[in-house]
Amino acid sequence: MSEKDPIEIQRDANALYDSGKYEEASQKFVEAANLYKKLGNFFDSSYAFYKAGECQFFMKEYEKAIEYFEKSAELAFEKSFDRFGVSALEYARDCYRQINDTEKVEELEKKIKELKEKLSTAF
Repeated sequence: MSEKDPIEIQRDANALYDSGKYEEASQKFVEAANLYKKLGNFFDSSYAFYKAGECQFFMKEYEKAIEYFEKSAELAFEKSFDRFGVSALEYARDCYRQINDTEKVEELEKKIKELKEKLSTAF
């Protein structure tokens, strides 16, 4: 079978993540995320981008982490996985804190607060 299996790739990524090999894990998570997205599995794509962001965060590669957390959030909100999207935005905010971008921190704080208020009234 020449088609790559995103589940298998994600399994490999999780094993690398668990053993602290964040650079390799991040690459695998991104590969899985792109395959999931191509297959229309947006939740798993969003989750894999989130995990890639975590890997970058642990390596203190905050700009790259922000990119992945924002991709994760974008996909999550697009498909109404709002609570998951908020989590990704919170992680992105924490990355901006690490690089001392107070303007982006404040912008995300406001957006997160609005989303949480919207979510709390949705039920």
